[in-house]
Order: sequence, then structure tokens, then C-alpha cells
Amino acid sequence: MLFSALFVAGTTVAASLTQVSNYNNNATSKAQMWVYKPDNVAENPPLVVVIHSCQSTAQSYFQNNKIPWKQGSDKKGYITVWPSSPNSGTCWDVSSKKSLSHLGGGDSQAIANMILYAISEYKVDPERVYVTGGSSGAMMSNVLAATYPELIKAVSLYSGVAAGCFVSSSGGVDQWNNSCSGGQSRATPEKWKQVVLDMYPGYNGPRPKMQIWHGSADSTLAPQNYQEEIKQWTAVFNVSQDPTSTAANTPQQGYTTSNYGDSVQGIYAQGVGHSVPANLTASELWFGL
Repeated sequence: MLFSALFVAGTTVAASLTQVSNYNNNATSKAQMWVYKPDNVAENPPLVVVIHSCQSTAQSYFQNNKIPWKQGSDKKGYITVWPSSPNSGTCWDVSSKKSLSHLGGGDSQAIANMILYAISEYKVDPERVYVTGGSSGAMMSNVLAATYPELIKAVSLYSGVAAGCFVSSSGGVDQWNNSCSGGQSRATPEKWKQVVLDMYPGYNGPRPKMQIWHGSADSTLAPQNYQEEIKQWTAVFNVSQDPTSTAANTPQQGYTTSNYGDSVQGIYAQGVGHSVPANLTASELWFGL
């Protein structure tokens, strides 16, 4: 009995995805916060916020073998936060004024509160906070880059749309936008830049560098959205839409990587549909992990 008791006492519980029931959320959005802290957390660890797609949750996205951030966390010791959408169908609200405004109370503010909680509670390095997501999560990644740039160092997003593209004319929360999804919502670079600036009026501090992935065969969010995202972020960073360098078959066969200075990178995947699978190596490299 003594041996048995000692054995149980010495057993360690492996790291697992855990819900944080109270993350000091003052937004009206009731998005859930889930966190994964690996067994061996780095000192002053980086943070990666991993944002799920529609019809998914933090838990199912975490378990998806095409979403490799748990493996990266286990290997390198960074912490990951997995927000879970409160909306019907579990898409993120990238349509309402609440979410498209700094401190507007929407889903974007709830996720910003998760970042602040992680910095406070887990001793996360505030200079090493990164955001990634696919599909609706990619849309939210763009929105967060516009609404809370001061909290984020870099973004790597897969198959999204420009920040503000899904705006609802009625102001509805989590509304689908056929014009945007179909690639008909087009604007000049300067107009797209103004959309970003209007989400956080008066902000003139640093902004996260942006890595944008999209597939040429995407029938859910038309490939034109990739061009609109490139227009938007090159304009925000005041750089040319002409790439400073281009590499074919990078980071893999059929993918073309285009750099627009140091702060914007586009990766266009020929023949790939919705959405482009996450590439842990390339995203970690972009983040400096």
C-alpha cells in the first residue's frame, strides 16, 4: 500500500488543453479561452494564438492533425492559446462594428483579453506574441492585426480575407458576406489601408508583420481575396505591391513565396483549395520561433 501511494504521488500529469474559465474578459463576446502549456515551458515563453475555422472549436482544432501547433509547442516550449467561438456555427464575428473596432466589445476584444491574461498569468514575453488561423480564423487574424496591433508581433494566416472585407451593412454579428467571399469586394490599396486605420483611430505604433497564405483553387473564399489582402497590408506598411523577391516552389512544390520588404509575405499555393494546410516550419520561421 505504501509503495502504491508513493507511485501515485510521483505520477506526473501530461500537458493537456485546458479551459480558462475566468480570463478577466470585459468584452460582451463570451468566447472561451483554452490554453496548452507544454510539459517543458520555456523561460518567458512566446505565445501563439491559434484561431479555429467555422464549424470547429478550440478542442477539435487542437486535435486536428493538420493543425500542428501542439507539436511545435511540445518541441520548443512556447505556450498556445486556442480561442473558441461563441457564435452559432462557430464562425468568428468579423462583420460587426463591435469586432471591427478597438475595444468594441466583440470577439476580437475577447481574444485580446486572452493575450493579456496569458502575459500576466503565464509570464509570456509580450514582445513575442503571435497569431495564426485558418479560414474564419484567418479572417479574425487579419482583424486582430488591425484592432490590436500593439499586442501582436507577427501573423501567419491561411485562406482568409482582408480586414473589414466581411463587414455587415446591417451591423450584424457573425454575418456571411457573399460579395467578399466571392472576390467581388475590391478596393485600392489606400482604401484598404484606411479600413485598417479606422479600426483603431489614432494608433501610430508598431504593427505585426503579415504572412498571408491562399490557394488558387479556393472555391469558398475566392483567390482574389489574396490580392486584396496583399494590397491592404503593403499599403499599411507603405511598401510597393511589386515584390522585392519571389521564390518558386517555396516552401514546397507548387507554392510561390513573394516578399514585400520585411513585413509582408504572400504565399500562393497553386491548385490548393480551401483551406491551405498549416505549415508549421514556415510559420515558425516567420515568427522567429
